[in-house]
Amino acid sequence: MKEFQPLLTIVVPCYNEEEVLEETTSQLTAVLENLIAEKLIAGDSKVMFVDDGSRDRTWPLIVMESTRNGCVTGLKLARNVGHQKALLAGIEKAKDKSDCVVSIDADLQDDVSVIREFLLKYHEGYEIVYGVRDSRQTDTFFKRTTATGFYRVMSKLGINLVYNHADYRLMSRRALEELSRYQEANLFLRGIIPMIGFKSTEVMYDRKERFAGETKYPLKKMLSFALDGMTSFSVVPIRFITSLGFFLFFLSIMAGAYALTQKMLGYTNAGWTSLIISIWLIGGLQLMGIGMIGEYIGKIFMEVKGRPKYAIDIDLYNDPLGHIQSEQNELLVRKQV
Repeated sequence: MKEFQPLLTIVVPCYNEEEVLEETTSQLTAVLENLIAEKLIAGDSKVMFVDDGSRDRTWPLIVMESTRNGCVTGLKLARNVGHQKALLAGIEKAKDKSDCVVSIDADLQDDVSVIREFLLKYHEGYEIVYGVRDSRQTDTFFKRTTATGFYRVMSKLGINLVYNHADYRLMSRRALEELSRYQEANLFLRGIIPMIGFKSTEVMYDRKERFAGETKYPLKKMLSFALDGMTSFSVVPIRFITSLGFFLFFLSIMAGAYALTQKMLGYTNAGWTSLIISIWLIGGLQLMGIGMIGEYIGKIFMEVKGRPKYAIDIDLYNDPLGHIQSEQNELLVRKQV
């Protein structure tokens, strides 16, 4: 099993993570060193931090670590593009050199020691290994409840997700090559990766509390993320609106027949309140239906333009001296101005 030593790259998307970066680097470096000592991975395996347009000292810290720690490298995006696209940028950059890639968030809520279990499963022949949370006790009651509801709704919509799995996983080069064929602009990796269909398994672990700093996924972003997942993989919501429209159409026919009968029998009443409520109800449903249709049209609009998902500013993974060249160019521009 240990004769083949794959080159592993651990991809860590970062956005304003200066408070936790030093500890994350320390823990992931220790994991790599142990795996290299056990001959489970190649000696030139790396930890790649992807700076997603951070506004704090995240990138300078990554550069500093890369100069003094041979296990650390970095990728700087030109602007903030969001967690999923930043993660994809790191994965796509790493796949050409790596035999396998592990993705993990920088906040250390995911147990880094589980990476060893990922590698053991990889050596057993698994192409995709999902890290699945065995317990969510560190989450708030609201977050646990909404997360459970999210997975149930996605299941009802026919979207195949790994329950209690976020973006902590290992993927082989073969799986990464297949992932690169999915070109949609509206990224929802948790839904795309199970569609690949290669041999996969799960590794359970207990989720920890965030080591430091604040969450980068407040309620607004979580709701947006959930809506993106639903509308990117299922047409059930828009079919529900259509079904609701047919139901209200037949209901209105029945109400019209009833009103006509009352008119003919001479039992008509003013009915102002019921009329206003009906108008508000129908008007609200129409706006909801238009909004849902608009959500799908907006996604089509984003897809057909075919814009790049991200732009790479500095690539230390392939060009370790890239940050020096970038600084020299910046100084040259300043002198010219």
